[in-house]
Parts: sequence; C-alpha cells; structure tokens
Amino acid sequence: MELNISAATPDQLKNKPADESKLGFGDITTDHMFLMDYDDAKGWFNPRIEPYGPLAIDPAAMSLHYGQEIFEGLKAYGIADDGIALFRAKENFERLNRSATRLCMPKVDIINAMEGMKQLILLDKEWIPRSPGTSLYIRPTMIATEPHLGVRPAKNYVFFIIIGPVGAYYKEGLNPVKIYVEDFFVRASIGGTGEAKTAGNYAASLFAAEEAKKKGFTQVLWLDAAERKYIEEVGTMNMFFRIDDEVITAPLNGSILPGVTRDSVIRIVKDWGLKMTERSLTIDEVIKAAEDGRLQETFGTGTAAVISPVGQITYKERNYVVAGGKMGELSQKLYDEIVAIQYCRKPDTYGWVERIK
Repeated sequence: MELNISAATPDQLKNKPADESKLGFGDITTDHMFLMDYDDAKGWFNPRIEPYGPLAIDPAAMSLHYGQEIFEGLKAYGIADDGIALFRAKENFERLNRSATRLCMPKVDIINAMEGMKQLILLDKEWIPRSPGTSLYIRPTMIATEPHLGVRPAKNYVFFIIIGPVGAYYKEGLNPVKIYVEDFFVRASIGGTGEAKTAGNYAASLFAAEEAKKKGFTQVLWLDAAERKYIEEVGTMNMFFRIDDEVITAPLNGSILPGVTRDSVIRIVKDWGLKMTERSLTIDEVIKAAEDGRLQETFGTGTAAVISPVGQITYKERNYVVAGGKMGELSQKLYDEIVAIQYCRKPDTYGWVERIK
C-alpha cells in the first residue's frame, strides 16, 4: 500500500488537553485522520492520512438515506518506555468485515487498514495520554457515499479512522452502575443486524436509553425481541452474571454484538478454572437468584469500559441490589488482569498485544 501522508500545518494543529484527569470520552480528536475510497470498478484506492476535518459527501449519499454505515472501537495504550501497544486490534478489523458483509459493503484489506491505523497513531503519538485509566480511542468507520435515491447496495464508499484521547467511559468509573431492564422496546432481533456494529442498532436503542437516564439509570438491559424474556446485552456492553459460582453470558445467536472484551473474559475465566457458560438466561432466573442471594455479581464488558460492575438491577419498578452495591471480587480481578495485559504490565500469554512503538 502506497500511503500518502499530508501533515497538518502549524495553524491546523489543535491544542492538546491540559488535564488528563478531565478527558471524558469521545469529545476530543487528534490532528489527523486516515481515509481511503472504494469504487466497484476499482476496489479500494487512494489511502491517505490528512489533517482532521469535515467530510464532503453528497446530500444524496446512500448512507444518509439507507443506513449503510459500520464502525469499530478499539484502543491504543501508552506503556512503559514511552511505548505504544494495541490490544486484539486484528479481531476488531475482522469484526468490521463481518459487519460489512451483513450490510452488503466491501471488506477492507485488514493488513492495509491496520497499517494505515498504525501510521496515524504514530503521527499523532503525542496525543496519547499516559495517566492511569487513560488511552487513545480508535474509531474505524465506513459509509456509503454514492449519490443515489433508491434502495440497493451502494457502489462507492469511504473508509476512515479517527482517534482521540479518552478517560473513563462512564462517569462512575469503576463504581457500580445502575441498569434498567427494558421489557417493552427492543434493540435487535435474531435474523436482524444485532450482531453487526452498525449505526442503526444504536439509533434503535436511544429512546429507551434516554428514558432510563431520566430515571437515574446508566444503561438499559435489553431482553430478546420475541418474548421479552431472555437477557441479551446492555447498549454498550455484553453482560455477565455470576450465579452460584457459575459465570453466565448470552450466546451469540445473531442479535448481540460478539464483543472482543467478551471473548477475552470468557477465555480468562475458563483458564482460571471457573465454570463459564454461554447460554440463554431469563430475566426471571436472574431476579430469583437476586432474591435468594445467589446472584453474586453482575458486570458488563466492552472496549470502552473494559469491565463495568453493576450495583443495581431494576425490573418492573423493583430494585435489586447486586454484590452489596459494590464491585464484585471476580469483576475486580478481571479488570486488573485485562488492564495489566493491555498496558504490558504483565506477560501476555494469549498473544493479544501488539507493540507498535
């Protein structure tokens, strides 16, 4: 891949955050972005890094009208000796290509796309925060750009990557969050696009999530679309429940996102010799376990938060406190383990980490 790099001029450079403890999540982007274009006749072409700025697309671009848009989320970590590391980045790009297939979009060449990403990170390496709990968030995205008002797959696309320094995803940080079980609205159904990381899935979740926030909850726990009975996932995380020393998470049946952190947790839990089960779990089973004192802990997993403990579940207007409202033992242990691997503070026996500097 011949990558053209156009560095930002001094007047295009942005001011870097002065206080890393106030970073938040998703509000800051760096000086540059990676892009490449696609045409049915030419394939992918014109890979480039250029100064960060607006995209020029036609008002009739098909992504705006028919929803052909996919994205990913991963991180780069500032490690010792001024180094930079990626965590399971290839898996994120493989998932991007699965999302592309589901939405009739072209796959990217993973080697070339990752090389463009690495060059972008290295160009903007001074933006990588180094304080505990901070990282550089990476957002690869693909949108349909062909101007056409008719329902069919587009013939033209742009793939781009933007990056930015982030802190904790939830304002609670590692403090347990409160989640609301939604039993009317649904996010996705089996046979739909739930397993793809596409904008429409998140748009479908917004109304219920906003209603839950008005009531003081951090996130919505979604149930299956057919029966409103089986637990699926939270809007930004896969969910795990520890009941009677069994760790349970929903199976990948097509309606939930196959999380990279989810997979990491499953492998680690199994290696620790704990009972790890991927199976359908009803909300009634969870509530009964909470009432009987058998629900030991609940936590969410995702790139943004890594591990997010749940301190309260509310279902049908009744509150159920989990793990005494504190972070559970396993949740804490998993968080410490994964973060230590990501920041290269302990040996990576899984081959998950790639150092790029």
